[in-house]
Amino acid sequence: MNLVLLGPPGAGKGTQAKVLSQKLNIPHIATGDMLRQAVGKGTSLGKKAKGYMLKGELVPDELVIAIVRETLAKAVVEKGFILDGFPRTLKQAEMLDEALENIGKKPDVVLYFKTSIEKSVARLGGRRVCRKCGANFHVKNIPPKKDSICDYCKGELYQRKDDGEETVKRRWSVYAEETAPVISYYEKKGTLREVSGDLDVGELNKILIALFQREKLI
Repeated sequence: MNLVLLGPPGAGKGTQAKVLSQKLNIPHIATGDMLRQAVGKGTSLGKKAKGYMLKGELVPDELVIAIVRETLAKAVVEKGFILDGFPRTLKQAEMLDEALENIGKKPDVVLYFKTSIEKSVARLGGRRVCRKCGANFHVKNIPPKKDSICDYCKGELYQRKDDGEETVKRRWSVYAEETAPVISYYEKKGTLREVSGDLDVGELNKILIALFQREKLI
């Protein structure tokens, strides 16, 4: 099954993708993580993307599509994949269709996590990231065993600048404006399914599994 997850920052796409990846045994491809890794390593792509990400703006299509194509080519996607955080613009959606067509694939379902700005702010405001390995935690939902210390590598946990309240609100507004055409694009293709990103992880997962079963995807 080939899944594409859409939704504003803080919609819970990444958390849900990890759960689905384990249940369905298909890879989770998170473009946000890949971009942050590029920024951390100081690659040419990362340096260009860094300025946009810190301001809460979308990284231009040309900086994103290359890494997505490369990942799809390298990942083991015979059984399917979960693409999280891409596409965000109509141009990206069209580019993605072309890239998938080149490897004989297409999205089976595009899940749109419709989420309130209040929930986005609350979720991202509590997120903490490990400086060393990049693992994600949340002060309430997924707290580390020791305050500010990563459970896996003992690295320091910190709050990313783009998870601050004002930046989150700015990112949310940019996303809503830029992604509206993408929603319409997949609606016309008949692959879009809207779910509530405000739901808890377990509750939403049950809804998604039931959806996949109804549509005979699993």
